Amino acid sequence: MHTSTINIDVHLDEQKVPQAIQWKASDSTADMAQPARAMMVAFWDAADKSALRIDLWTKEMMVDEMADFYYQTLMGMADTYMRATQQKEMMEDMKAFAKEFYKKFRDSQLKENQ
Repeated sequence: MHTSTINIDVHLDEQKVPQAIQWKASDSTADMAQPARAMMVAFWDAADKSALRIDLWTKEMMVDEMADFYYQTLMGMADTYMRATQQKEMMEDMKAFAKEFYKKFRDSQLKENQ
């Protein structure tokens, strides 16, 4: 059996706010750890029937980047849900929500910049 390892290093400031996030996967073609401004990791605990999550972002993460990150994550989750369940209608609903979320964000940014 093959084992793949993902290492995540989070560098914190004095107040324990993430300053830098770097990750490296053993099966990656990248030689060096890759920087990231934000991360989301979720695990399913079958015994408790609950999701355990780690959501972190650095001070450098901009609001527009966070909206892009959430939009892309929601779209990816919809695709994953479809592959896992074959429930096309649910996938389409999730993608519609993601698109509406992103549209509302963009509209709010236009209003702020007027």
